[in-house]
Amino acid sequence: MSDSKDVLDEATTMKLLESYGRVEELVYFANLKEQYEIVIHHYIQQGEAKKALEVLQKSSVSEELQYKFAPELIMLDAYETVEAWMASKNLNPRRLITAMMRYSSEPHAKNETHEVIKYLEFCVHQLHNEDPGIHNLLLSLYAKQEDDSALLRFLQCKFGKGRENGPEFFYDPKYALRLCLKEKRSRACVHIYSMMSMHEEAVALALQIDPELAMAEADKVEDDEDLRKKLWLMIAKHVVKQEKGAKRENIRKAIAFLKETDGLLKIEDILPFFPDFALIDDFKEAICSSLEDYNKQIEQLKEEMNDATRGADNIRNDISALTQRYAVIDREEECGVCKRKILTMTGDFRMAQGYSSSGPLAPFYVFPCGHSFHAQCLITHVTSCAHEEQAEHILDLQKQLTLLGSEPPRNINGNRSDEPITSTTTADKLRSELDDAIASECPFCGELMINEISLPFIKPEETQHSASWDLRPQTNLANQRTISLPV
Repeated sequence: MSDSKDVLDEATTMKLLESYGRVEELVYFANLKEQYEIVIHHYIQQGEAKKALEVLQKSSVSEELQYKFAPELIMLDAYETVEAWMASKNLNPRRLITAMMRYSSEPHAKNETHEVIKYLEFCVHQLHNEDPGIHNLLLSLYAKQEDDSALLRFLQCKFGKGRENGPEFFYDPKYALRLCLKEKRSRACVHIYSMMSMHEEAVALALQIDPELAMAEADKVEDDEDLRKKLWLMIAKHVVKQEKGAKRENIRKAIAFLKETDGLLKIEDILPFFPDFALIDDFKEAICSSLEDYNKQIEQLKEEMNDATRGADNIRNDISALTQRYAVIDREEECGVCKRKILTMTGDFRMAQGYSSSGPLAPFYVFPCGHSFHAQCLITHVTSCAHEEQAEHILDLQKQLTLLGSEPPRNINGNRSDEPITSTTTADKLRSELDDAIASECPFCGELMINEISLPFIKPEETQHSASWDLRPQTNLANQRTISLPV
C-alpha cells in the first residue's frame, strides 16, 4: 500500500477499507495520505490519547487540529494533554479556554493536581501571557479552591509592574470582586476593595475577619488624613463594642488601642462609643495625657504667634528704614558706562528720555554695591546686554514716558519726590516698570554680568575692526636681507 499510495484513489481506497472493516489498514493509509484528522479521531475513539497527541505534535499537522480535538483530549488524558500544550510554542491559550472550562466543570479529587491550573500558571508566569481571559479563568479556578492562599498570592502579584503606562494586573477587578463575594473569599475581597480605593468597604469587611487586618488596611491611606481618621474611628468603635468582660478591662483595652493610632485619635474621639454610665475614673490617665498634649500645642501656637509678631515688627521697621535710606556720592564719582562724572554732566547728554533733570544734574542710579550710572547710560548698557524681547520692552517703556512729556519731576537719584510709591498715575506706573527692568540689580554685580560669560569677545559689529589686528604673512621676501648672528 505504501508503494502504491500515489496511484491509488484516496476516496475509493478508504471507502473500500472501511466497508471491509480493515481499520488498521485504513489508519495506516490515512497516515500515508496525511489525513491526520481521521488518524487522530480513530485514536481518540480507541482511548489512546498519547498516540493522538504524538500525531498532533508532527510539524506537518495543522495547528487547527490542536484546537479542534483539545476538549476531547483533555477529558481523555488531562496530564498528557497539558504536557503536550506546554511543549508546543505556537499555541494560543485563549483558543483553549473552551476545553479548559469543560475540564474544570468536572469534579476532581482534593489531592488531584488540577491540570488546567498548572497550564494557566505556565501561561501567566512562564509565557507572560497578558490575555484578560486567561487571567480571569485562573482567578476563577483559584477562588473555587478551599485554600485561598493561591488566590491571595495571585491577587497580590503585579504582572505588569515596571511597564510604562501599563496596568499592574490583567484580570478584571470588578469580575474578581463579584466572584470572590460569591465564593465568600473575604480576605481576597478586602484586598480587591483596597486595590480599587474602596477603603471604607475594605476596613468594614476586614473587621469581620481580623481587626489586625483592618488596621493594616487603614494604614494604607497616607494622602488623606480625614479618611484615615475615619477608618481608625471605625476600628475603634468595633473594638469598644466587641470587647467582652469587665467594664474596666474593656476601657483599658480601648485606651491601649489609642496608642496604636500614633496620635491620630484622641480620648475625646472614642468617648462617644462608651456607655453614658462609665466612670470618669477609668479615663483619668488618658484624659490627663490628652490635656498635657493640648497644653503643649497651645504653648507651641503661642511661640509661633510671637515669632510672627516679631517678624511683622521687623518688616515694619525695614519699611520705615527704606524711606530714610540714602547714599553718599563723591563729587569725583564716575558713571560705570561712560566714565564721565556723575555730578557734573552738562549738555544734551545729561537728559535721559522719560526723566526730568534737577538743576544741572542728569538723572542717575546708585546701587548698594557702590556702582553709579547715568539713567541713559544704564538703559543703553542693559538693552545692549539683555535678550531681544527684554530690550524691546525697555525701549518701549522709555518711548511711552517720552510721549507723555508731562510727568512730575524726579529726584536726582531716580525716585519720585513727594509722592507715595503706590501712585496710580500712568507715568508713575511706567517709571516703576522701567526701574524694575533696568535697576532691579546692578548690571556689573548681578545676573546680567554673569550671563555675559557666554557672549563672544568680539561682537558682530566689531568684526571689521578686529580684522585689522590680523597678522598677515609677508609675501615679498626678495628684498629682505638676512643677518647672520655671531655664535
